Amino acid sequence: ARFGAVMCCCGPCAIYRRSALASLLDQYESQYFRGKPSDFGEDRHLTILMLKAGFRTEYVPSAIAATVVPNKLGPYLRQQLRWARSTFRDTLLGLRLLPNLNRFLTLDVVGQNLGPLLLALSVLTGLAQLALTGNVPWLPALMIVAMTMIHCSVVALRARQLRFLGFSLHAFISI
Repeated sequence: ARFGAVMCCCGPCAIYRRSALASLLDQYESQYFRGKPSDFGEDRHLTILMLKAGFRTEYVPSAIAATVVPNKLGPYLRQQLRWARSTFRDTLLGLRLLPNLNRFLTLDVVGQNLGPLLLALSVLTGLAQLALTGNVPWLPALMIVAMTMIHCSVVALRARQLRFLGFSLHAFISI
């Protein structure tokens, strides 16, 4: 929000002006990906449609919302997979928006998409090295941990909340 747009307004926490939503309702209800109807990631999709139409999206820290969240690992991992799929899919829709938004948002979108792919490639390469040579790839493992901690530390410092360091555990879920 500090950079002029929120790229995904979460469904239960979002509120839209009725006239804005009405103008996009047809596009929102007929969500397709590669020619097939798509029924996941509707919150990110609607956010991208709002931004494409020239509306602003903002974060309101004082807003209070209630929602249901997974309380077991299996449903949580399924949720994360759905979210990852919608991130990759809706990035294609959002790419045309990026030149009109703050450059940091471009960096964020690139990081959200390339980060997991590079992480997966690093893990697969490390497993191949372990299988072929018997050597544990300590340096790449330490780099993954260091980059994760740097990212979480920057967020924790900017937000002035140490709890953001806990997001470093999310790297294991990404793997």
